Amino acid sequence: MPALPLDQLQITHKDLKTGKLRTSPALHPEQKADRYFVLYKPPPKDNIPALVEEYLERATFVANDLDWLLALPHDKFWCQVVFDETLQKCLDSYLHYVPRKFDEWVAPAPEVVDMEKRLHRSVFLTFLRMSTHKESKDHFISPSAFGEILYNNFLFDIPKILDLCVLFGKGNSPLLQKMIGNIFLQQPSYYNDLDETMPTILQVFSNILQHCGLQGDGACATPQKLEERGRLTPSDMPLLELKDIVLYLCDTCTTLWAFPDIFPLACPTFQKHDFCYRLASFYEIAIPELESAIKKRRLEDSKLLGDLWQRLSHSRKKLLEIFHILLNQICLLPVLESSCDNIQGFIEEFLQIFSSLLQEKRFLRDYDVLFPVADDISLLQQASSALDETRTAYILQAVESAWEGVDRRKATNAKDPPVAENPNGVVVAAEAVSRPSSLPQNSEEEECLGAAAAPGPAVCGVELDSLISQVKDLLPDLGEGFILACLEHYSYDPEQVINNILEGRLAPALSQLDRGLDRQVKPDLTPLLSSRHNIFQNDEFDVFSRDSVDLSRVHKGRRKYLLSDSLSPDPVLETPGDKVSKVPGPHPQRAQRPWERLRTLNRP
Repeated sequence: MPALPLDQLQITHKDLKTGKLRTSPALHPEQKADRYFVLYKPPPKDNIPALVEEYLERATFVANDLDWLLALPHDKFWCQVVFDETLQKCLDSYLHYVPRKFDEWVAPAPEVVDMEKRLHRSVFLTFLRMSTHKESKDHFISPSAFGEILYNNFLFDIPKILDLCVLFGKGNSPLLQKMIGNIFLQQPSYYNDLDETMPTILQVFSNILQHCGLQGDGACATPQKLEERGRLTPSDMPLLELKDIVLYLCDTCTTLWAFPDIFPLACPTFQKHDFCYRLASFYEIAIPELESAIKKRRLEDSKLLGDLWQRLSHSRKKLLEIFHILLNQICLLPVLESSCDNIQGFIEEFLQIFSSLLQEKRFLRDYDVLFPVADDISLLQQASSALDETRTAYILQAVESAWEGVDRRKATNAKDPPVAENPNGVVVAAEAVSRPSSLPQNSEEEECLGAAAAPGPAVCGVELDSLISQVKDLLPDLGEGFILACLEHYSYDPEQVINNILEGRLAPALSQLDRGLDRQVKPDLTPLLSSRHNIFQNDEFDVFSRDSVDLSRVHKGRRKYLLSDSLSPDPVLETPGDKVSKVPGPHPQRAQRPWERLRTLNRP
């Protein structure tokens, strides 16, 4: 006899009041064990022993309770999950309060790290079991009933799913994809919930712009109330307020990126609300303002500014990757997977998206660095011979115009760096956001340039002092010697030096230097006197190269020459050819000057 699903299973047990046997559903509140799950609280930010002890005591209760729950048989587990409100509150508290990998975090004590790892694993396994409707051929729930149980009892909702993606996506991506895919498959109502949640998600962008005093696009801008005071721009607001905005933006961007990355089937729902345009518009307005606000704060906390710059760079890249994921899922992948007769709609969607972004020059430029638009259009041209060449040429021209006034090669070589994201001992896998300082393909290009690829003369004097001052104004804690070494390494580009220092991606040779290194004044190896040139250079009357001069050879006034003197050769007099050889200039037998030796070393 085949096993029945849990939602149809009946069990016989003795009534405690009457002592008689009676039958009741296996999934029933009476089958729930009396157990109280305590709420999770995050570790203390400061490693104060008393606070650490309090955290460990509470976390141990949570971990032991979850281990007990996971050890329950199938029917008991589901009774506890469905009917125990304290369990759901415990799980919600963990999703809400557990530190994210991008949160501010002081290096925790080893016992705290171990406890966080244990909790992280137990919570993930609990949600994984909750999303599985069939554990074995004898223990399962019918798919239709499973979807109703999840939805009606709020075991999962869109905020929970977003938190699950951002917390467990790294290192658990395959399991998480299967888990969330099964939730949406068995209960399609979650698609409707996501659709209703999108306006709230988009409102986050509007809130950030409003708090920064920036004018959003017409779709999300709201009239300012008469009694509302004018908002400060990011450049004018206090540093701590700017910090809150950057942290909030980082949290938002990372969460929004994690969900479509784990569950790409959500992308059409995103685009139903014109998400691509709204994202690009927000990027165009907010990102340059926030970057400028951080760069202008020269005399404030340099360590905090470096942390904010790193988080802002991380947010920038996540926004660009969100756009790419949506574009890839909505337009490009369907073109590759569909027949030629069914791809026109996807191509039209691609052209419509980019046609709406032609004015967002900063966004187009940054996106083109990571994901070249020309490559995507080339893919569409190969897939369809009926592609509108006029529109594609117009889009490519708009992308090129976005690069006007910007060194495209430098921007391509200065992509975003790897963001060192500490998983706080919870997630081992870190995100690899590679930003090489130089791309391999450029070497071939430089080789083709010939003499034009030769490095220019080294910057020196007042110009070099000005470049050092630009960096030191923003990062006053750095020594001039360290700044000079960075400038020499990065071709005297102060912006690239500032970005690399703030983002923690200096070359290994520079990372090993002392950041407080003073500038060493290079002594001139050539004495001033010996470097002077005159008409007596290196001859018998050159007082700068000789300690003594034959004064008998020096005559005052007009000298009377004898005829015999003019007829007989004077052994002391030199021929005109010998005199010419004394004139300073290139000569195969003359020692090379120090400045000529340096000039030779600077040649390619």
